Amino acid sequence: MQKLDVIKSRIVNGEILSQLLHQLRLKSQKIVFTNGCFDILHLGHVDYLSKAADCGDVLIVGVNSDASVKRLGKGDSRPIQDEHSRSTIIASLHFVDFVVVFDEDTPYELIKFIQPDVLVKGADYTVEQVAGHEIVLARGGEVKLIELVKGYSTSSIEKKIKSS
Repeated sequence: MQKLDVIKSRIVNGEILSQLLHQLRLKSQKIVFTNGCFDILHLGHVDYLSKAADCGDVLIVGVNSDASVKRLGKGDSRPIQDEHSRSTIIASLHFVDFVVVFDEDTPYELIKFIQPDVLVKGADYTVEQVAGHEIVLARGGEVKLIELVKGYSTSSIEKKIKSS
């Protein structure tokens, strides 16, 4: 199998994800979930996702669809990269096991479907602000908030590019 095929195989839909979750649970794997737009991959993303991966055995990353990013109100120019590009780039990180694109405004339904053991979000949120926190906590899981690397955001990179 070619290396790009390996990366592409990590991008899964709901049906494949359902089968994978069944297999992972049979092996008692600790499933970690996080999500984001990941429009321009930067140091902050790599730091955050690697720390999320450290929280369990398998990291599943939900990537907002293009339509979902537009609805988040991040500006007319966003997303800068399409969902195929963004999901492929995230799937290429060796510590990311699976990527799933979701179209809703929040990953709530995806979290309900996955039932992760650990739900991870940046420390710019409170536990109560994290979509799906109640699902994870109700089944005895954890919600972890990870400190973000200061000075790194897609919005700040976009502004820097536009001003140069």
